[in-house]
Amino acid sequence: MKKGIIGKKIGMTQIFDEAGNVIPVTVIEAGPCVVAQIKTMENDGYEAIQLGFEEVAEKKLTKAEAGHFKKAGTTTRKHLKEFRLADITGYNIGDTVAADIFAAGEKVDITGITKGHGYTGAIKRWNLHLLGKTHGIGPIHRQSGSMGVIDPARIFKNKKMAGQWGNEQVTVLNLTVAKVDAEKNLIAVKGAVPGSRGSIVFIRDTVKE
Repeated sequence: MKKGIIGKKIGMTQIFDEAGNVIPVTVIEAGPCVVAQIKTMENDGYEAIQLGFEEVAEKKLTKAEAGHFKKAGTTTRKHLKEFRLADITGYNIGDTVAADIFAAGEKVDITGITKGHGYTGAIKRWNLHLLGKTHGIGPIHRQSGSMGVIDPARIFKNKKMAGQWGNEQVTVLNLTVAKVDAEKNLIAVKGAVPGSRGSIVFIRDTVKE
């Protein structure tokens, strides 16, 4: 990884390229982030930078969190995230990382928490085929078929069944940066990004192209 930033998902819209083609994009408020800590091989066993995003009042943080920013000499931030970069020599504590570290046309990977749908049935969660409702099978409403077999008389592990749907960390690879507005700290990424509006996402340069 060469660079990364914390952002907030604003929502989806569309823009037009030079040929007049419509491009669906997700708009992300990326930064400005402050470098709150630098991890070194000598002290921590690995190299990384810790970024803080979205200013917050000190009274809304724990004593330990507030002390962390006080030690760094930076303003208090609501969200923290480490990025293990290939080279951290260009960063110092207190530096600001903004949206302009990315440019239009670059490929990025974006990590976010998907929308939570709560406890969901197998039909909606996994798109299983509905069990018949006639010919002596009913009365049944939106139920899947048999989950097991006669021998062995049990249900195998990892069977697709009802349960929690969503609210999990997902990374989408190889998204294209369509546009960058450095003045407003906005990045428009082609396609969809995991999470609801206002959720926090992590943007980094892609690991595979």
